[in-house]
Parts: sequence; C-alpha cells; structure tokens
Amino acid sequence: MDKKPESKIRNEAPRAARWDLVRDVAVLQVKLIVDGLRDLILLPASLIAGIVSLVKHEDGHPGPQFYQLLHFGKMSERRINLFGAYSSRNSREDDEDVGGEVDIDDLVSRVESYVVDEVRRGDITTQAKAKIDQALGAIQRAGKKKDQG
Repeated sequence: MDKKPESKIRNEAPRAARWDLVRDVAVLQVKLIVDGLRDLILLPASLIAGIVSLVKHEDGHPGPQFYQLLHFGKMSERRINLFGAYSSRNSREDDEDVGGEVDIDDLVSRVESYVVDEVRRGDITTQAKAKIDQALGAIQRAGKKKDQG
C-alpha cells in the first residue's frame, strides 16, 4: 500500500487552499462581468418598462411591465450569486433559499468536476499542474517577503 510521506501531506493542504482561492477569484471575475452586463441591460430596460407601464394602464392603474422586469432582475441576481464564495466558506444560515434554481456557482462546480475528472484520467498533465502550483507558490512567497520587508 502506497503511503505518502508526511511532508507531502502537509504541503497538499496549502496547495489546495491556493487553488481554492484562485478558483474563487476567477469565478468572482466572471460573475462581476455577468452582473455588470445585466446592469447595463437593465438600465435602459427599466426606463422603457416604466414608460410602457405608465402608457398601458388599466382603470388608472399602471401596467405590470416594470414589476415583471424587477422580478427578472431579482431572479438573475439570485442566479449570479455574486458573493457565493463567501457563503461557501461561512455558514449559509443568512442566505436566502433560491428554490433549487441553478446559479453560476452550480455551473462552475460542474465545470470544475469535469476538469478534475480530466486530471484524474490523465488528460491534463500533472506537469502542467505542478508548474502552476510553483507559480502560485512563488507569488505567495513574494507577498510574504513584501509584508515582512
């Protein structure tokens, strides 16, 4: 039975934590882009929906178009789940239940599972992963030196 040396086991935890951080940073960047595009679209759409709601009134009451747009905005906000990385590191007690909807975190988890499976099958070389680990370690060491100096 293969046993890993104790030093190798101790080194795996910081590497895994670095990879988690890199993943969370990359996912946040994608989410910020998606959220920004959504806001860019909602800005003129909300004005148009507000005008349409005022014009298409029934018995003096505004039409539902503006509030339908707000509902869409709220649903997209839940799906984007901008700060999901914080929730996954901390308790989810304060989070709202999203009712089984698929959010970006779910999609990223699926992609991540696919990549992990590819690595396990050997389709992504361990050499490439080792090089990235070395680069991340160098960045972390440089940050420590900067903080100490």
